[in-house]
Amino acid sequence: MNPVLRHRTIALAGLFQAARLVQQTATGADREEAATTASLKSIFNTDPESVAAVYGDCGNLVTGLEILATQLGGRRRDLELTRHVLLLLHLERKLKSNAALLEQIRAGIDAAREQADMSDLLHPAVIAALAGVYRNTISTLQPRIMVHGEPGVLADPQSKDMIRALLLAGMRAAVLWRQCGGSIPSLLFQRRSLLECGRKLLAEAVETAGARGGGAGV
Repeated sequence: MNPVLRHRTIALAGLFQAARLVQQTATGADREEAATTASLKSIFNTDPESVAAVYGDCGNLVTGLEILATQLGGRRRDLELTRHVLLLLHLERKLKSNAALLEQIRAGIDAAREQADMSDLLHPAVIAALAGVYRNTISTLQPRIMVHGEPGVLADPQSKDMIRALLLAGMRAAVLWRQCGGSIPSLLFQRRSLLECGRKLLAEAVETAGARGGGAGV
């Protein structure tokens, strides 16, 4: 497998995964905890040894790789999810040239990391800190990402914090995508290659996740 293509596919899967978790949160659907933890952890992994290390391993990207296969290869694509992904990629291009906002994001993530070190990653205080980073930086860029869902869920402060934290995770993946040489045009021109690589990674991810879970046939 081409290493560059593999890296881009991992980054894109991370982006799709964050976008799906945002949808699950906004609609009040059951959110996948393992995927949520992996996506949020990626925010703090700012100096990884490798692209794969951002998410631990492909077993933590099963959700994202499944969505990638559907979005790039399926006939019935989720248009809202597509909009979120394209907007994150667009906003990342704006963000990379704004040194002040980038420094503010780094400082905010460092502060949230200290909280995460003292408590659970999914603790409301940690999620609120990450949400604050998104709200005070990326959310100030135009166009803003509009998330639709259940009114009661969207009105809940903790749900809003989780949505913003997951959008920050999506931005982390968008940054990784660019660092791997990805671009918005390459989503079109490399669609088939990304789809094929994603399917191979999904098979690898399912095997990894299964091995991690253990168990025996009956």
